[in-house]
Amino acid sequence: MTSGRREDAIAILGGTGDQGLGLALRFAKAGRPVVIGSRVPERAAKAADEVKAAVPGSDVIGLGNGEATRCAPIVILSVPFEHAAATVKTIRGSLGAGQIVVSMGVPLATAVGDAAVRTIGVWQGSCAELVASLLPDGVHTVSAFQNVSAHRLRDLSHSVECDVVVSGAAEPRRAVMALCDLVPGLRAVDGGPLSNARIVESMTALLIGLNLRLKVPEGIGIRFTGLPEGTGRAS
Repeated sequence: MTSGRREDAIAILGGTGDQGLGLALRFAKAGRPVVIGSRVPERAAKAADEVKAAVPGSDVIGLGNGEATRCAPIVILSVPFEHAAATVKTIRGSLGAGQIVVSMGVPLATAVGDAAVRTIGVWQGSCAELVASLLPDGVHTVSAFQNVSAHRLRDLSHSVECDVVVSGAAEPRRAVMALCDLVPGLRAVDGGPLSNARIVESMTALLIGLNLRLKVPEGIGIRFTGLPEGTGRAS
């Protein structure tokens, strides 16, 4: 693909990291155009080449964050919590009304030199709400994908087997829930308003602790039981 706007494209800022790259691999394998963004365009281009090598024929490019943001209606922010605010500030001028920014960040205590099994307080309530407070009017924020294992995303030979709680305003929330259908084993769960992101984000620290105690390097996922039939498909 070229660097122009495509309505079926998905932009992933921080797509050079493990989780962002895992999503890029999965969306590319599903046949969607993917734009990987990075502060360093050369790193984004290298990550795009990695995806194209793993998924022959895939439609993937790597660009700087600002240019990548302009290429897609949905922009996934896959950067550590301590870089989330700075990244949003650098792309504000590249965002337009109607775009959706997906926050994957979690305020893990590693941001202040502590352990990843704990979180720190955020004045706005969650990383997703912090992101929302920094975005221009008319740009939507949705919380999703915090608890999906990077290892499982990158292992294209197996399904991921994890529920994804998606929170935000109704219409943008449905658009992001639909992305889960592209990844075998992912099931979207309607998480309601964005304020519920603070609960979902805190679950990440719990899962990290479980991974360490139970020695599960590939990553533990979450599943909700008793959900109505058809849950996971955006209506």
